[in-house]
Amino acid sequence: MQTDIPGHGQDVAVLIPCFNEALAIARVIRDFHTALPHARIHVFDNASTDRTVEIAREAGAIVRTVGLRGKGNVVRRMFADVDADIYVLVDGDATYDASSAPVMIQRLLHEGADMVVGARKDDNLAGAYRSGHRLGNRLLTGCVAMIFGGTFTDMLSGYRVFTRRYVKSFPALSAGFETETELTVHALELRMPWSEVDTPYSTRQEGSESKLSTYKDGLRILRMILRLFVAERPLHFFGLVGALSLVTGIAIAVPLLTTYLATHEVPRLPTALLSTGLALVAVISLVCGLIMDAVTRGRREMKRLFYLSIPGPTKPDDIRP
Repeated sequence: MQTDIPGHGQDVAVLIPCFNEALAIARVIRDFHTALPHARIHVFDNASTDRTVEIAREAGAIVRTVGLRGKGNVVRRMFADVDADIYVLVDGDATYDASSAPVMIQRLLHEGADMVVGARKDDNLAGAYRSGHRLGNRLLTGCVAMIFGGTFTDMLSGYRVFTRRYVKSFPALSAGFETETELTVHALELRMPWSEVDTPYSTRQEGSESKLSTYKDGLRILRMILRLFVAERPLHFFGLVGALSLVTGIAIAVPLLTTYLATHEVPRLPTALLSTGLALVAVISLVCGLIMDAVTRGRREMKRLFYLSIPGPTKPDDIRP
């Protein structure tokens, strides 16, 4: 018999990465117990120096500790250690709305998506979503959309719902806050179905501080985008390098060619050598791009086959009375 409870019949795990969130973690656990009473709550503490672990256990969560600092390192452990059909990933700072989780799970199941992102929405009156973070998010999201495609509006959201096949096929190579970028690109590269759900975003509790540095972590995310560009779009990257080298080489060679045709002399030999070198760089870049593109295609095919080998969650339409 069907039920209206999102995720009914599925093993749902709520994953909460934490670092010094003693002020907020009890509220987060309580809110998700209320929103998803059938779910297991897992708190992965990243070597906190406050009472986060103790408070989380008292609130009824399953607590584990990850010594290697960085959100990406915690996500890697969570995805490796927890088995479930549906995963809800949320920060432990009580800024995300737990009541949106059932809606996100319902969207995941009814649309057959592998990832649903909670797109943060706030009125910005209380400063919940800092202007620097908002601008940086737009710029970085735009970069990813331009390179990898997709129409994400909040690529850096820490509130997401995944299927088991997504989680167990995700390599999790990043170490810090750039993990959200890696999560997004993984879905785009394997052409997984994904969706976004608007969710309220509130301010941190008084006395709680954000661990995200606007400039430092923004640069780390930008470097991650560049690394993924080289790794996942090598032909585009090296083709661009080759095209720039070729255009520059031709621009340098044109005056030399004009002088040679007029005088039959090459007065600027170093410039001629530079032009020739840039042309060689263009050819080498194109060859590197073609070789790496073939390697990337093979690697992507293997990841896709591994992804397909993992069963997805049972959709509501598949449940027979």
